[in-house]
Amino acid sequence: MKINYTLIKFIGLFTFLITIWSFSSVKNGKRIVSNPEVSFVGSNTNMFITSQAVSNLLIQSQGSAQSVTKDVLNLNSLEQSLTNNPMVSSAEVYVNTLGQLSAKVEQKQPIARVIGATQFYIDSKGGFMPLSNNYTERVPLVTGKVIRTDLKTVFTISDYINKDDFLKKQVIEIHQNDDKTIDLKLRSAAFVVQIGTLNQLEKKINNLKAFFIKANKNKVLGQYKKVNLQFDNQVVCTKF
Repeated sequence: MKINYTLIKFIGLFTFLITIWSFSSVKNGKRIVSNPEVSFVGSNTNMFITSQAVSNLLIQSQGSAQSVTKDVLNLNSLEQSLTNNPMVSSAEVYVNTLGQLSAKVEQKQPIARVIGATQFYIDSKGGFMPLSNNYTERVPLVTGKVIRTDLKTVFTISDYINKDDFLKKQVIEIHQNDDKTIDLKLRSAAFVVQIGTLNQLEKKINNLKAFFIKANKNKVLGQYKKVNLQFDNQVVCTKF
């Protein structure tokens, strides 16, 4: 019987590689995870939540990072613990082959600040975001009758303002009346802008811009106390 030495060598090499891979996988899985390394991603670079606060959330969620091995680390659970934080929009948690635990965090972006009995931000997705002890964002204030569980109207106008260069520079306050109609206060004028409902909002804002440019050119912005945009195709002004 002829012995196939080539086949025997191949089987031996294959067995050796499997053994090495298995040993490496077990060893890698038992590697102790290091303390978290945190980085922030996205357009919002203002620190509403600190790297240390994120690290603490990770450590509290899984126990001391010094004593946790890779094979028992639940990355999905750690990511969930971060996204449950009202400052965080999204998070990605991973561990490299050396046992370095890392987290990439995207913070929420505030676009308006509600003031009243309770104060909080409205974020860019229309959700709740608490104030931060680390940083205060300069955004329009929201006053009037505002309920945390019903932010649809104030979010719609806040989002529109945030995406419009003119309004973003000029609007300093959004007031929601009891009937959910909206008034605005501007940085460069003393008058109140009565938006009313948000129906035909783009048309109303275009009327406001046209009026503002003309009144500013004629240097009469200071003569008005109210600018009413609730009437179709016209701007109704009330003088002092």
